Amino acid sequence: WDETHFGKMGSYYINRTFFFDVHPPLGKMLIGLVGYLSGYDGTFPFQKPGDRYEQHNYMGMRGVRLYRLVSSWLALLFFSIQMLELSKSLPAALLTAFILIFDTGCITLSQYILLDPILMFFLMGAVLSMVKCNSCADRPFSASWWFWLSLTGVNLAGAMGVKFVGLFVVLLVGLNTVYDLWDLLGNLSLSLVMFGKHLLARVLCLILLPLALYTAIFAVHFTVLNKSGPGDGFFSSAFQSQLIGNNLHNVSVPE
Repeated sequence: WDETHFGKMGSYYINRTFFFDVHPPLGKMLIGLVGYLSGYDGTFPFQKPGDRYEQHNYMGMRGVRLYRLVSSWLALLFFSIQMLELSKSLPAALLTAFILIFDTGCITLSQYILLDPILMFFLMGAVLSMVKCNSCADRPFSASWWFWLSLTGVNLAGAMGVKFVGLFVVLLVGLNTVYDLWDLLGNLSLSLVMFGKHLLARVLCLILLPLALYTAIFAVHFTVLNKSGPGDGFFSSAFQSQLIGNNLHNVSVPE
């Protein structure tokens, strides 16, 4: 059923038809983008699970260009986290990667039009960026330190932009940041000015940057979906008047 739901959402983006859904738009926008780039024209109705795609070019949306690529990168992310930062053990890293590669659930998820592989990619990207940033603690404010700290914020925005369950990795990074700042505050050799710089850097990269990117995702969402669709009724008359094809389009609506 989920493939039917998210496939239809991808079609809405290709047709630029407005809709309303409980999940943030990033994952569905990526599905629509990959479908468009792979030649899908957005005409398949996605009415019920099991309908045959017939002549519709669905392979791009279903996995050839997005899900299998993302799932392949997941194994590399797990390996990098284990080998380079956490256990630093090659056998442990290989075991972790092989467990993921041959996991039935991951193999199944990577073959359908679902949000989960995209979500897992951003989740693991955030964890990897976080541990890489921790490894640069001995050289704060260096180029690599700024890069991994900023990339952590980008991945946090990506995780939250796909599904709200991405909040859990935000909490993980938040707890790690609080622990890191508490440790810095207890360092008597560190001045309060330098501690303030550490605090401001984390506010900038882990709060303001993700919020800006998350807002930008919705800005793109509302810009692309400029035609009337099944989600009109959830919004105000003033908003509906901006949608092409709506009965209120270009009608002057009193404040």
